[in-house]
Formats: sequence, structure tokens, C-alpha cells
Amino acid sequence: MKTIAAQVSDYIKTKPYLSSALSQGIINLTSLARIIQPEIENSLKKPAKSGAIVMALKRISDTEEFLSTHKIINILKNLGEITVRSSLNDYCFKLSESLLFAQSKFLSEIQNRKDVFYTSSRGVGESNIVVSDNVSYLIDSLFKNEECLDKLENLSAITVKLPNENVTIPGVYYFIFQRLSWEGVNINEVISTSNEFTILMNDDSVNIAFEVIKNLKYL
Repeated sequence: MKTIAAQVSDYIKTKPYLSSALSQGIINLTSLARIIQPEIENSLKKPAKSGAIVMALKRISDTEEFLSTHKIINILKNLGEITVRSSLNDYCFKLSESLLFAQSKFLSEIQNRKDVFYTSSRGVGESNIVVSDNVSYLIDSLFKNEECLDKLENLSAITVKLPNENVTIPGVYYFIFQRLSWEGVNINEVISTSNEFTILMNDDSVNIAFEVIKNLKYL
């Protein structure tokens, strides 16, 4: 039979936003205990005192799992260069035997152009290509025989360089995307490598997103 502490711990683990707020000490534990008490009691199939729930929440917020937030903050304080680009188009093509050949021809066309942004990602059934608007005509021409599943225009991208240690600390990406979500930033696509990531969004969200990411250095 589960204890109150174990049930409270299981409950908090299913609420990422709540666990983050607990780790920062910005939640009134007594009020939270009263709110979650009915659900805890329902799971336990017996009454649970509010004071016992408060004590369980206090122990959880002090554990190493939640202290890991401080490790994430140390990573974010060492964020590297933040690069913003605008006037981008995002194409989504269905995978085909000829798609890589079309991409090869496109890369040959732009290899000496320093004014062009290009990145791509490949999934199981589709591939996305993000390019500067000034070379979209090449995509339209060279990929005319490919099946375009979707095309988004008037996008902006923010590329962030992360410290090498980011791969050893769980939750770094969640922490960043959580803050963007809180500010209402809708992310159209994420493209990442080991130590950097690029997010795409509508042009009207890029200023907010840039401020959010920049301010992560000063948490």
C-alpha cells in the first residue's frame, strides 16, 4: 500500500510545470496541499491529512531531483551566441527516392552564397527544408516533382549555442521551452545538433522569444 509521501511524489512527477515551480520555491505549500488533497485521497482510497501532504511536498522540493534545476540554471548562465534570422520559409516534403538528388542540386546552387540560410531535417516519412526567402524560387523549381506536404512562410529562427555540458544534464531543453510556452511563443519546428539548437516561429513572436532566451542567462 502506498504512503502519502509516495502518492504525492507520483502526482508531482506528472506535473512538470508544478515540479519546476516547487524547485524555485514560488508555491505556497499549504494552499497546494489543500488543492491536491482530494486527488491524493482518491488515489489512496483513504483520508489524508493536509499537514502530511505539506510535509511530503516539502521533502520533495528538497530532493536531488528538484535540486537538478540549479544545475540547469548553471548551464543556461553559460549560453553562447544567440543568432536571429528572419524572412525564412519552411517546406515539408514527402520522402521519395529523388528527394536527396533534388537537395544535392539545391546545395550546388547555393554553395557560394553567403547570404543564404539553409537547414534540413529528415524523419521517417517526410523531410523539412528551411531556407531564406530569397532562394525559395530555387526550391520551387528544383523540387517541383516532389510532393510538398506543407509550406510555411514569414518565419524567423533563433539559433542558440549551448555549453558542451548540456548533454549530461537532463531537462535543459524542457526548461527553455517551458519559458517560451509561458510567454505564448508557438514553435513551428526545432532543429538541433549536439551543442546548439534552432527554433522556428512566426515573425511576430521572435522578439518575445529572443528576450526570453537572453534572460535565461540571468536567472
